[in-house]
Amino acid sequence: MHPKEVFILAIESSCDDTAAAVLRGEKVLSNVVARQSIHEEYGGVVPELASRAHQQNIVPVIDVALKKANITKEQLSAIAFTQGPGLMGSLLVGTSFAKSLSMALRIPLIAVNHMHAHILAHFIDEEGYDKPTFPFLALTISGGHTQIVKVNDFFDMEIIGETTDDAVGEAFDKTAKILGLPYPGGPLIDQFAKEGNPKKYPFTKPKVEGLDFSFSGLKTQILYFVQKNVAANPNFIEENKADICASVQHTIIEILMEKIKLAVAETGIRQIAIGGGVSANSGIRQTLKETENKYGWKTFIPKFEYTTDNAAMIGIVGYHKFLHDQFTNAGVVSKARIEF
Repeated sequence: MHPKEVFILAIESSCDDTAAAVLRGEKVLSNVVARQSIHEEYGGVVPELASRAHQQNIVPVIDVALKKANITKEQLSAIAFTQGPGLMGSLLVGTSFAKSLSMALRIPLIAVNHMHAHILAHFIDEEGYDKPTFPFLALTISGGHTQIVKVNDFFDMEIIGETTDDAVGEAFDKTAKILGLPYPGGPLIDQFAKEGNPKKYPFTKPKVEGLDFSFSGLKTQILYFVQKNVAANPNFIEENKADICASVQHTIIEILMEKIKLAVAETGIRQIAIGGGVSANSGIRQTLKETENKYGWKTFIPKFEYTTDNAAMIGIVGYHKFLHDQFTNAGVVSKARIEF
């Protein structure tokens, strides 16, 4: 079969977004996401509510994806789905549906590691976006993960640095909560930071050996800093919101960049790609872009819609696994934690 005649239906349900995409080869024909607003009133994702919403959303989302791609389900070559990591109840909905549909259509089933997908999203055929060449370094940053990965090939990746406690997305969301910002708070910090002074409030960066990260100490430091200043001035947050956000974001970006610089020095690899929900942060994107002139790196920043959880990134992994006959069977199970 010619690669351009390969149609992959991809399903992503690892957290609170129900997503489906159709790819023809490396080209995205449709990429549909149903977001769940119910979690906003709880200040975070409620797993039980998430899995129920997936059950409601999955059929219409897949139907819309097929219609937008202008193909029928009979034209599909294979079905790719997120096996893990993620919320177990959410993963089960996508896995069960993918298994059932592949059996009904008698087409191959492809299990995808969510974190591999964030990295390989860079190989989606998108006008105006270059693809990295192997080997390259990937910085995957999200609400649940912070990793530096040495990517040797599509299926040969090695984690060379990761967080020892909290993920960078948690640091953003926790800061937002401390400041009384609604969930999800990360994008709001990015928004306020644009108006603030990033050097106004210096925070101490954690000292962690090698390429690993730590964000729990920074979260505690921000909490105590805000509590102390609010005790002295009840209007402190409102009067200084932009400067606080800018200072926190600046500190987090410096932590990430110091580790990436070290990884480049240790590996000699000067191609850097970012992925994961936090890579949507404008400050991180801008700082990484500036390194091209500053250090002579080649950087890869994905199209905005491929940063947060989406099915197109699952589909691109599915496509390359299809080319290599890397299929799974109906006995496959979802995994909340999965080996990288």
